[in-house]
Formats: sequence, structure tokens, C-alpha cells
Amino acid sequence: MPELPEVQTTVNGLKKKVLNRAFVDVWTDTKKIIKKPKFSEFKKRIKNKKIKNIKRQGKNIILNLSGYYSLLIHLKMTGHLLYNNWQKDKMNSFIRVKFFLDNNKILALCDLRKFAKIELHKTPDLKLDLGPDPLDKSFTFSRFKKVLRKGRIKQVLMDQKVIAGIGNIYSDEILWQAKANPFKNTRELSEKELKNIYLAAKKILKKALKLGGTSVSDYRNVQGRKGSFEKELKVYRKQGQKCPRCTAVIKREKIGQRSCHFCPKCQKLNLKTIN
Repeated sequence: MPELPEVQTTVNGLKKKVLNRAFVDVWTDTKKIIKKPKFSEFKKRIKNKKIKNIKRQGKNIILNLSGYYSLLIHLKMTGHLLYNNWQKDKMNSFIRVKFFLDNNKILALCDLRKFAKIELHKTPDLKLDLGPDPLDKSFTFSRFKKVLRKGRIKQVLMDQKVIAGIGNIYSDEILWQAKANPFKNTRELSEKELKNIYLAAKKILKKALKLGGTSVSDYRNVQGRKGSFEKELKVYRKQGQKCPRCTAVIKREKIGQRSCHFCPKCQKLNLKTIN
């Protein structure tokens, strides 16, 4: 699933391509992706709306439109947005929605598994229940400590109501960078461990954003190209390989319903006690 770096990379790309453009028409072969309103009404309302601003909230892309409307796009598991003459790639061939623009260009939603969602709201009515953004200047170490809830730190980092934008990839990488046990309860973490996690989150997310995100499978930017952070991954999907820091074998276990990749030596895990 695209996380903060991938979604922000998409937003940055869209700002260069579609800002101040207007929608002329829309097509879809997968109407269930248009969650609100039903497609026939959506098609009427979106017509001639001009894109005034584009921003990210957590993993959501928000296009503020003329007429006090906002278009919300959540890419979910396998979605990404493409702008006109995008690079040919197998993962860019699953086009589900096309927005036709007033410059005769196309903004398309590509989604292999058809889980993405698009909603059109009146701007004052669009309210998202999200935690603070980890790259916001106001996200200080003090605020980080205040928002943490009780639970295993890996799961807490991925809770969008606690911190917005972190998912499976970056929680694994952040905790490895911080040498933190992903199964440890937040209430058991020391001040030093918390500070290391906070600093690692800032460092990893900024670097991933600089490199255009991670494309381990299907993510592509608006030009249809892969992000480069995959080359920087230390533990995510590296089970069975040697830890680049200590050479212990990287492991993969489940936390809840999600996979967790970690170095048992660096992150001080007792594999007999994690479940």
C-alpha cells in the first residue's frame, strides 16, 4: 500500500501537471471505486470543476476544486495515479478511472486489485479522523510521546488515528533503524528508545520521499516510474537474508494480521516469547 512518501510523491507530481486544470469528463469500468456519490451523479458534479489546490492528509490525496468541492482519492493496496503519456510498464496497464482534462490530457487511476476509493465532498463536509503528520514541523518529540497509545509499537506506528501516513514498509524500516523491538509495548519503551524511534521516523520518511518512495511491487509515480527507496530497504521483505548491520538472519513474523520484518539480534528479540 502506498504510504506517506509515495502519496506525497504523487501529490508533488500532480501539482506540476494538473494544478489549475478543469475536469471535462470522467470514465470508469469499475464503478465501485467511486464511493460517493453514485457514478452518474459524480460525473455531473465533477464536470468543469477546476483544481485549485492539491494536498496530502495521511495516505489520502485531496484535490480542492472550484465550487467548494473536494475530491478525495485513497490509493489503498495497489493504486497509483498516472498523468497522460506515462511510461509503459505492466503495472501501469490496469486503468480503472480516467479523468479528461481541459488541456486534452488524461489523469488516470491505475489499480490492479480495484480497492482504491474516490469520493467527492463539499469541502466543509470533508473531515478525516487522523493523527498528526510525522513530517509536520509541529510533530515534536513531546507530541510523539503524547499521541502514543498502549499496544505493540509496530501496530501503534501503523494506526492512522495515532500517526498518519506510516504503514507496513516504513514501520519495519523505522524500528530497524532505531534498533527497537517491534513487539514491545509502548508503555515498556524507555525515553531513549522512544527518542530513537522518533528520530528514525523523521530520517527514514524524509529519505524515502527524496528518493520518490518505494516500488517493491506496483507503486509508480504520475509519470509511471518506480521510486528508488527500494534499494535502501534494510529489513522489509528481506527475510532469510543477512542483516546489513550485524549479519544475523532477518526474520518475518506476524503482528496481528500484518507481516513484521526484523533483525532478532539488533532489535533484541526473544523469538520464543513474541506470540
